[in-house]
Amino acid sequence: MGVFSRFTDIINSNINSLLDKAEDPEKMVRLIIQEMEDTLVEVRSSSAKTLADKKELSRQITRYEKDADQWQEKAELALSKGREDLARAALIEKKKCSESAESLAEELQHVDEHIAKLQGEITQLQDKLADAKARQKAILMREKTASSRLKVKSKIDSDKVEDALSRFDRYERKIDDLEAQVEAQDLGSKSLADEIAELESDENIDDELAQLKAKMDKKKK
Repeated sequence: MGVFSRFTDIINSNINSLLDKAEDPEKMVRLIIQEMEDTLVEVRSSSAKTLADKKELSRQITRYEKDADQWQEKAELALSKGREDLARAALIEKKKCSESAESLAEELQHVDEHIAKLQGEITQLQDKLADAKARQKAILMREKTASSRLKVKSKIDSDKVEDALSRFDRYERKIDDLEAQVEAQDLGSKSLADEIAELESDENIDDELAQLKAKMDKKKK
């Protein structure tokens, strides 16, 4: 495939469409970027050669125009000396030089148009290259994120995690049983503080009962 054919294919390509069709988007982006960079190198080299050819054409045109002017001067000199035959021959050579200059000027115009189009296409390719590189970074970031999520997901869904959680549940149930046994043993047993508190409560009730009896005796009298 020639450089300009491949260059046109890349310019006209839709990167999104290429990525959608790719089995490995990351690999596809790398290939696209490599292809674009290689094409840019080749096109810039070709562009430099075209610019050199343009300069050579310009020099040839200048040389033909200069030769035409010189043949004009020679024709005038010959005519001034009465040599119409030489003047005619000089004018013929002048015409040849002028025609050559005009022909090269037309070719130079085509070269200028080609260079202008090439520069515009290079700009488009550079834009696409920048877009591809930006997408490459985004794809790499998404791939790393997805890989990390997959690792976490595999840990969460693994049998080891489920087994560990089941063990935690069994341990908690054992602890609940132990605590229940302790609480059951505490039922019906009173501490020293509890017994003293009950005595104080009974004493208070006895005092209140005595006061109530005294009050009722006063009412009877």
